[in-house]
Amino acid sequence: MVISGANNLYNNKNAVDELNVFPVPDGDTGTNMSLTAQSMANELADADGLTLTKAADKMSFATLRGARGNSGVIMSQFFRGISRSFKGKTECGAAELASALKDGSDAAYKAVMNPTEGTILTVAREAAAGAAAAAESGDVVSVVETAVERGNKALERTTEMLPVLKQANVVDAGGRGWMYVLEGMLSYLQSGEITVKIGGGEAAEAKKTAQAAVSGEDIKFKYCTEFIIEKYESGASVDDFRAAIADKGDCQLVIDDDEVCKVHIHTNHPGFVLEEAVKIGEMINLKIDNMKHQHREIIKGTLDLSDGKTPSTVTDGKKSKPKKEKEPKPKKEAKQEPPKPFGFVAVCAGKGLAEILTDMGVDRIIEGGQTMNPSTDDIVKAVKKVKAQTVFVFPNNKNIIMAAQQAAQILEGKDIVVIESTSYPQCVSAMIAFNDQKDAEANANAMRKAIGKVATAQLTYAVRDTEIDGKKIKKNDILGMVEGKITRTGTDLDEVLAGVVAEITDEDTEIITVYCGKDVKKQQADRMQKALEAKYESDEIEVSFKRGGQPIYYYIVSAE
Repeated sequence: MVISGANNLYNNKNAVDELNVFPVPDGDTGTNMSLTAQSMANELADADGLTLTKAADKMSFATLRGARGNSGVIMSQFFRGISRSFKGKTECGAAELASALKDGSDAAYKAVMNPTEGTILTVAREAAAGAAAAAESGDVVSVVETAVERGNKALERTTEMLPVLKQANVVDAGGRGWMYVLEGMLSYLQSGEITVKIGGGEAAEAKKTAQAAVSGEDIKFKYCTEFIIEKYESGASVDDFRAAIADKGDCQLVIDDDEVCKVHIHTNHPGFVLEEAVKIGEMINLKIDNMKHQHREIIKGTLDLSDGKTPSTVTDGKKSKPKKEKEPKPKKEAKQEPPKPFGFVAVCAGKGLAEILTDMGVDRIIEGGQTMNPSTDDIVKAVKKVKAQTVFVFPNNKNIIMAAQQAAQILEGKDIVVIESTSYPQCVSAMIAFNDQKDAEANANAMRKAIGKVATAQLTYAVRDTEIDGKKIKKNDILGMVEGKITRTGTDLDEVLAGVVAEITDEDTEIITVYCGKDVKKQQADRMQKALEAKYESDEIEVSFKRGGQPIYYYIVSAE
């Protein structure tokens, strides 16, 4: 039943993504929820002879570790509550299932510091209430039928409950995702057949709609390349590999673990990427998609999404042999060193941004941010690799804070302090405030105080036509955001940058720092640096431009 629900969400994840009303290229709700649910489905599918309690435990563990983004973390809490409800039970009837759905809803509410009605929380609560009412006289099937009926009615009301949803005339994305899970569960109970994971149906139509809104010419790097490297040597560094491919594409993700390394990149030179990869290990699960070809086929309606493969996809489930076989080197005895007092883990995307934090003393960088929300497990693994008595974690994105806090809960026995940074400049300010002569509590207080003093702005682009807070926004407009809120739009990048800098600057400002994204040319950045220096030199404000190399955002700006 649970696997069927997860597969139904997978098949409709793009339809959920399409409900995101904020026009920036953000980490999408449907994708995050689906990745979380699939981690659970895979865990259950690989297990045999499970009791009810053990199955529930696996659901809780897998979603907790695989949770991505706020929506994924919230959904993991549903299943954590469900797991606790089934603890010690051997059978699940109508009453037990209804009780579990309520316990899941309660757990999710408790996990959110400031619950907002009109979201997934409302939909799940109402679905659970429907299940409880049906349990008094019905069976398991009627419990889920009533949960689906009442949940969908609540979902429809979300449009009126939140102004931003009413403005866009859509329902809540997270709530829609949860209903896909419940509907997939019901489908199994009614038919006895698990919903097949195909990626078609409503998802295919949503994908076609989204693709029709863009031009194939906008795809700068056409080969989506994904694979896993099984390292020749356990613990071998992938820094040289990461540096070699840094300028060969975008949407890069290199997730390092001791034995393996997961790689994702959009590139025009997949051969180069693969040649670099075989220097450190053997490749498995190789997949290369021609995205321009897929785009054309989707627009024409001839792309078959039913099996997840296309003529433009190269897949290889077997190991790809490197050109030269290398004998694994004998492992050296690791010298055990005592843990240092403090360590640091931070999330960011962009080679330049990562180098700045590394120079400031950050031990581990987790690649991610917008469009690439790291999972709870990604954060757990990074923290484990830091040999320190106390590890400070900087999410640097509001959509990653819950996953970081969840990681801290998992790592019992290790002192983890999450500094609730929502932007990269806040992390920089916090690191400057750190004093190794003070204890963990004093440093945590100082760093939290520091992040409250920095003003942050970001410049990106609109991915769709919409209207936010009375502002009519056209696709590809430049968006200027101050503290995450869109404050100005335009078609001239220089004008929008100058505008947001003025917004975050006041009489107390001493330093303006601008981090340039990968799509900003040096000539353009130099021109704007001179313009801002000329404007603020009379106020004795220092203006500094740094090469951040971040995707998605043209500029990240801080004023202190």
